[in-house]
Amino acid sequence: MNIDFKGRTVLVTGAGHGFGRAIAGAFVTRGARVYACDINADALAETADVVGEGCEVSVADVTNRDSVHAWVRRALEGTGRIDVLVNNAGGVMGQVGRPLEEISPLDWHSIVAVNMSGAFWCSQAVAPAMKAARYGRIVNISSGAGLGVSLTGIQAYASAKAGQIGLTRQLAHELGRWGITVNNVAPGFVRSNPSTERQWDSYGPEGQRELVERIALKRLGTPADIAHAVLFFASDFAGWITGQVIAVDGGKTR
Repeated sequence: MNIDFKGRTVLVTGAGHGFGRAIAGAFVTRGARVYACDINADALAETADVVGEGCEVSVADVTNRDSVHAWVRRALEGTGRIDVLVNNAGGVMGQVGRPLEEISPLDWHSIVAVNMSGAFWCSQAVAPAMKAARYGRIVNISSGAGLGVSLTGIQAYASAKAGQIGLTRQLAHELGRWGITVNNVAPGFVRSNPSTERQWDSYGPEGQRELVERIALKRLGTPADIAHAVLFFASDFAGWITGQVIAVDGGKTR
C-alpha cells in the first residue's frame, strides 16, 4: 500500500510532542504540507526541528474558538486548501485520579475542553473549506479510555474521550454528503509524553509487567503505531470508511 499526500494540506493539533509530532512527521515524509499547532511554543519549536521542512508551526489554543479559527485561516492563506485535520490535542491536564467528590468545576471543564470541545472547534473551522472542495478527512484521536474505563481513573478524561467518539459519529453523518469522512483512532497505552511517563512509573515493575501481559502482542505501542493508523484513515484507501473507531492497542485483552 503506497500512501502519498503530495499536494495535500494537513492540520495537526497537539503537535508539540508524542502522537502529534509523529503524525506531523509521517505526513511530511509522504509529501504533505503540514500546519501544526500546540499551546507550548518551546515544544513546537522542537517539533519544527525534528520534522523539518514542510511543517509550519503555530501556537494555538484548541479550547479557544477564536484561536482555532485564526490558525485555520493562516493555513488557508498559505495553500488555499485544507485536506486533512487531525484532532490530536488532549490529555489529562496534569491531573491524577481522585474520588469524584473531590473534583472541582475547573478540573472537570479543563479536561473536557481540550479533549472534546477542541475537536469540535477545529472541525467547525475547517468544515467550510472542506465542503467547498467536496473533500476532506477528519481524524480524531481518542483513547481506549473512551471505549471502556480509563487507567488514569480520571472521570473527565474517560467521559471526554467517549464524547469525542460520539462527536466523530455525528459529524460523519452530517458531513458525508460533501465527501468528508470523519473517523477515530483510539490508542492503547503508549509512553509518548511526560504524563504517560509519570503514569508508567506509578505502576511500578509489577504493574508494568501486568499491563504488558494484558496486551496480545506483548509490547507497548509507539507514537508511530498511532501515526500509521491516522495515515490510513486520511488516505484514499479509506475513502468509503466513515464514522468508525479503530482501537490501536496491540490487542488489549482485558
